[in-house]
Amino acid sequence: MTHFCAAPVVLNTLIHAPASDKLPIKPGVEIMTAGAAPPLTVLECMESEGFRVTHTYGLTETYGPSTVCAWKAEWDTLPLHERARLKARQGVRYIGLEDLQVVYPGTVDPVLPDGKTIGEIVMRGNMVMKGYLKNPEATRKCFSGGWFHSGDLAVKHPDGYVEIKDREKDIIISGGENISSLEVENAVYKHPKVLEASVVAQPDEEWGEIPCAFVTLKSGIDESPAVAKDIIDFCRTNLPRFMAPKVVVFGPLPKTATGKIQKHVLRSRVKVQSTKLQSKL
Repeated sequence: MTHFCAAPVVLNTLIHAPASDKLPIKPGVEIMTAGAAPPLTVLECMESEGFRVTHTYGLTETYGPSTVCAWKAEWDTLPLHERARLKARQGVRYIGLEDLQVVYPGTVDPVLPDGKTIGEIVMRGNMVMKGYLKNPEATRKCFSGGWFHSGDLAVKHPDGYVEIKDREKDIIISGGENISSLEVENAVYKHPKVLEASVVAQPDEEWGEIPCAFVTLKSGIDESPAVAKDIIDFCRTNLPRFMAPKVVVFGPLPKTATGKIQKHVLRSRVKVQSTKLQSKL
């Protein structure tokens, strides 16, 4: 085997597979991953096991990869964590796409390429769809000013590389602060007892919304209030306190046939009282 493609959740499964299920593989196997933003810990582990991961990004509406995190030789000497951070970015426009920009929401004006200013990814070119079949209203909403508006919120770094911060619908607004669910997920994934995680907004009377982390623990770890508290405390040491999850719900995560976590299912779950073990601090 020399090449394969897999979603980040599949890579995570490979990392945590029992040693008895793993076969010797020559270092340097090329992997293309897409479908969701890969957690930093997953990228670090895959590289430490000898795999070479290329991160791409796109939508069904834009046919295939729209961006690729094109690797630069000068990055090879950086520490593993820094290489993973760079590789987690969505990258630069793919050759088949006419143009891609990050613009201020509701406009077609490009944001500052400072790696901080958040805008929406827009695309155009003959790889972009003409519209949604028999749904002119949905087509009208996603096309504006000659661009297809993706609904993905991102920053543009000074080197021109794009990095997604969240889906517009997945941003958590807590006490007037915007919280990226992807940044919170990255922090949760770093906890040594966590196998998988997904973070969504939970309605809250005081804050409007709070981060709720759905977590699958590694094999042999008991689901308990103590573990939930430990995960929350761990996140508070790795994130600004307001960004740390205030609720942890244990259990398997709902996924599509291709392994993509179904956040809309999780959002529905937080609207009703969960029967699973929870810890709210």
